[in-house]
Amino acid sequence: MFKLKLVTDPRWVNVVEGNLPEILTDHAWCEQKAASNAISLIVGYPGKSGMVDKLSEIAREELQHFQQVHEMILKRGWVLGPERKDDYVNELYKFIRKGSGKQEYLVDRLLFAAMIEARSCERFRVLSEHIQDEELASFYRDLMVSEANHYTVFLGFAREFGKEGNVDDRWEEWLAYEAEVISRYGKTERVHG
Repeated sequence: MFKLKLVTDPRWVNVVEGNLPEILTDHAWCEQKAASNAISLIVGYPGKSGMVDKLSEIAREELQHFQQVHEMILKRGWVLGPERKDDYVNELYKFIRKGSGKQEYLVDRLLFAAMIEARSCERFRVLSEHIQDEELASFYRDLMVSEANHYTVFLGFAREFGKEGNVDDRWEEWLAYEAEVISRYGKTERVHG
């Protein structure tokens, strides 16, 4: 569905299972950052009413996911750790075209968000299929569906606001770049790590 060029090795789940409090803390902060990103796009482009409406829904969903992950942490007797730096996302951010006009910047911001949602969804699928913890497997299966919907929304708005044909070409560039970036990850108990 996402045409990711490099899929996650299922053995990554073995790393995750070695430190469940860490993956859940990292995941919680990923959800908070996703909500903040949606809000940032709303603030930057308030005149795009359809996008504002849909992204406000996504921001609420992402905060709800944060709350669900936090509840999972508490239910297991753990505590949410401090915010984690997401090197994967920071590397992707560098690929956003800057200085090429507000519309082109918006399209790249939307593709950036779509890329993160696509990889998160793919990672949640791997977790849902390979983690031994049945409660977490079910939890990640449910979240996978939501992340796929978010991916579709961001990609759809990029296509709506971009020049016909150019967005698909740029998405292919994003996919190739992301494959380079993700090839350096998958060795830690982080959603993108």
